[in-house]
Amino acid sequence: MVLLIPLAACGQKDKLTKVTVGEVTHSLFYAPLYVASSEGFFKDEGLDVNIKPTWGGDKTMTALLSDGIDIGLVGSETSIYVYAQGTRDPIINFAQLTQTDGTFLVSRKAVENFSWQDLKGSTFLGQRKGGMPQMVGEFVLKNHGIDPKKDLKLIQNIDFANIANAFASGTGDYVQLFEPTASIFEKEGKGHIVASFGKESGLVPYTSFMSKQSFIKNNKETVEKFTRAIYRAQQWVDSHSAKEIAASIKAEFKDTPADISETVIARYKEQGSYATNPILDEKEWANLQNIMKEAGELPKEVGYKTLVNTKIANSVSK
Repeated sequence: MVLLIPLAACGQKDKLTKVTVGEVTHSLFYAPLYVASSEGFFKDEGLDVNIKPTWGGDKTMTALLSDGIDIGLVGSETSIYVYAQGTRDPIINFAQLTQTDGTFLVSRKAVENFSWQDLKGSTFLGQRKGGMPQMVGEFVLKNHGIDPKKDLKLIQNIDFANIANAFASGTGDYVQLFEPTASIFEKEGKGHIVASFGKESGLVPYTSFMSKQSFIKNNKETVEKFTRAIYRAQQWVDSHSAKEIAASIKAEFKDTPADISETVIARYKEQGSYATNPILDEKEWANLQNIMKEAGELPKEVGYKTLVNTKIANSVSK
């Protein structure tokens, strides 16, 4: 019997269903995904999940459509872009991970009593045109009575990977940055976080798990197991401290100092960026399309039920 135990364990390992997840980037913003792996929630569901960065919305969609990955973690706006181009096998959002924008406004100079009106006449280093960070950025500016095209000098022609370096080298008075770069800049004295775009823009399906409609139909049990593991991770993140979360996913961010990881996770938790369940609701979908429309990037209105499947998320959340 003792000799059979390791053999049985090997047999169980071989039975794990392999799932490849392509993440649009690798970020503390996606902490619940890594918790699902580090805390063993995927394995509990019989899944062997391989997470790999796909570096960009377009590349993530290409990987999904060509079966290079099974599931994509990317902004929900990308599913609308693909649908608008015409497809017999649309990309379906089945589980939400983050529910706010994840960027912050960083000022080159320290500002004691920041006002959004301070941006008027300044040089603002924004995000890539057509992506959610840029659309949310402009949406927030407009809500504060600022015309991005007239009231400031808006720079959007710098690649995502080089935006932080451009600001550090002297370009711009303000910059829109993701974490942990924003906190690192603040710690090093290169900039000062003065506002959160996530707090200003409201709830939106900023990053969701999605797959081809055919994959969900043909692998319903696998998708359900995956979503259940994500839900467990979301609940775990919601009930644990930033320090505990940072410790759990430390292996994913070896080059990020522990204090920075804790600061970033605490900030995202405080502003409610991490969804506590995988359900993408209709109000969030409407807000997403409103932001896209304001930015002039919505190719066509797409019904909630056309690209969002909540059956699995509702089921596991119960």
